[in-house]
Amino acid sequence: MSVIYLLITISIVVAIAFLVAFIKAVKSGQYDDDYTPSVRMLFDDEVVKKENPNKLIQTEKQKSI
Repeated sequence: MSVIYLLITISIVVAIAFLVAFIKAVKSGQYDDDYTPSVRMLFDDEVVKKENPNKLIQTEKQKSI
């Protein structure tokens, strides 16, 4: 039974160590995305901007009059 307590203790220590390492990596900027902003301007044409849907309806109504 004492082996189970030992294994649980070791697993909790390892989990805490991984959590601390993850938090340290996030705070140091390890996961910051430096590539996407530099390439975003190349794909601006594919982004469709939403227009006012009421404007489209008003335009169609004016055409029918």
